[in-house]
Amino acid sequence: MPNYEVIIPKLGESVIEATLTKWLKNDGDIIQEDEPLVEIATDKVDSEIVSPVGGTLIKKIFEEGSVVPVGAVFAILETSGSRENENRVSVPEVASDPPATILSELPAEPPLFQQPEPAQAESVRFYSPLVRNIARQEGLSFMEMDTIPGTGKDDRVTKQDILSYLKERKSGSKPSEKKAVAPQETLAGPIPPVVPGENQIIEMDRIRQIIANHMVNSVQTSPHVTSFMEVDMTRIVQWRDKNKEAFLKREHEKLTFTPIVIEAIAKSVRDFPMVNVSVEGTKILLHKNVNVGMAVALPNFNLIVPVIHNAHEKSLLGIIKMVNNLAERARINKLVPDEISGGTISLTNLGSFGTIMGTPIINQPQAAIVAIGTIRKKPVVIEGPEGDSIAVRSMMIISVTYDHRVVDGALGGQFLSGIVHYLETFDINQPI
Repeated sequence: MPNYEVIIPKLGESVIEATLTKWLKNDGDIIQEDEPLVEIATDKVDSEIVSPVGGTLIKKIFEEGSVVPVGAVFAILETSGSRENENRVSVPEVASDPPATILSELPAEPPLFQQPEPAQAESVRFYSPLVRNIARQEGLSFMEMDTIPGTGKDDRVTKQDILSYLKERKSGSKPSEKKAVAPQETLAGPIPPVVPGENQIIEMDRIRQIIANHMVNSVQTSPHVTSFMEVDMTRIVQWRDKNKEAFLKREHEKLTFTPIVIEAIAKSVRDFPMVNVSVEGTKILLHKNVNVGMAVALPNFNLIVPVIHNAHEKSLLGIIKMVNNLAERARINKLVPDEISGGTISLTNLGSFGTIMGTPIINQPQAAIVAIGTIRKKPVVIEGPEGDSIAVRSMMIISVTYDHRVVDGALGGQFLSGIVHYLETFDINQPI
């Protein structure tokens, strides 16, 4: 019977490898088409890989915990023969997919798809397969690799970085190392060790380590500034109260405030496009599409940010459907890498947990993140043609934190004012 090689498929933009976290099948198991084979994890998302054909699993190429490049064969199935040549993909064809900058650096030996040594510890910092292979040949530990200054994008270590480090290391001169920041160390100095006792030590899981690195990197990269405004949400609250039960009955979905805020953000971005940017060195990249990332809290207290792509082109109903779908699948670990990549600006709803306001950290390489607090009824002074009056209104504090390298206070304030304007002038007569 013919064999079918199952490969790690393309997992989204810039993702070139994944960690095989769990095998879902054993040798000899009968596999149905589209049945999950393994669970994998990348620096963007955890997901499952399904079998493109039916057959019998006869060989596992990698063990759990292995780092596997995109395009590598990780399992071999014995098929019935009816699909001998259908969709059969060889490793070299898929391996040619990475960018030319990576492909041009591939060494002849050892092969790119060589399995990492089991005894080697993992690092939260990203290293390309090429850099990993060089480090493996030279016997570098990840702890030592973490001290190498990176000149690539997002502080990544390039081939030239590691070769220069090795040259200085072999010559006996002291390499210019990047100081590794230990968990117990802060800018104020080392923190005294925790005294043993009733304390419980909890090891960070992989996602929490990635989040921690991402947050520290953002604060070290961007000078953060936050502006606040108060928005009258009374019209929107009344509209939602009027429509939420009928919407739930018709669509079997909840009608929340998050999609309405996302729509307002997209509209304000179109008015002030210079907040929809990212920075590369001394260049500002102005993004044409408005892709709004929304922070979703997971049951294990971690965080993930699925993206509403092209939010400026979607109707409110379209945004509502997408927000509900992405949030639901995020909580059950069913997102794919493309759904959490490509964001150009972000939103976090702090009000879901009763928080009044907050100053979130920018999701790099974006330049701004919007935060909304809880909606509270409070007395407000209302200006009218016959004088001022006091009325009970549903008020919410909204903030925008922006990268002061490229967004100044004036632009940040105008952008925030635009969001407030679109929320306060929300059309309460629109159907849903």
